[in-house]
Amino acid sequence: MTPKHPSESLTVLTDLVLPSETNALNNLFGGELLARMDRAASISAGRHSRRIAVTASVNHVAFNKAIPLGSVVIVEAKVSRAFKTSMEVYLDVWVEDRESGERTKANEAIYTFVAVDETGKPVEVPEIIPETKLEIHRFEAALRRKQLSLLLAGKIKPEEATELKALFV
Repeated sequence: MTPKHPSESLTVLTDLVLPSETNALNNLFGGELLARMDRAASISAGRHSRRIAVTASVNHVAFNKAIPLGSVVIVEAKVSRAFKTSMEVYLDVWVEDRESGERTKANEAIYTFVAVDETGKPVEVPEIIPETKLEIHRFEAALRRKQLSLLLAGKIKPEEATELKALFV
């Protein structure tokens, strides 16, 4: 299987925040943003694997900045690391000023997807070769995040979490 670069999975969704998508403070519902991020991450994982990609977990979500009614919202998703059948997808959410075009980072998230065949059976995915400094950083950190998740779930023993141990030795 030919390795791929994160840029090959880049997915950008751009949309407006409409009144039916806001809470009592006229800000985008968190659940609405999660759904947008899930769609972008799904497309990104599908582009990387060229298979059906299903959400395995939402590993991290940071709602750092409220997104007001009428805002232009940009969700950028890229596969940050591929494992055997799973892919970590890193998402950045931006709010674009309609007049200046300036973008402000509002939120970020990390999702995990699994590539499956038509019967739902997991299938192998291509490796990722990061290119930029940010891609390399996210790629390296993905293994630590995976090991921490497996450790907390009781699926690996502490001594098997080699990347985590390296942080403390």
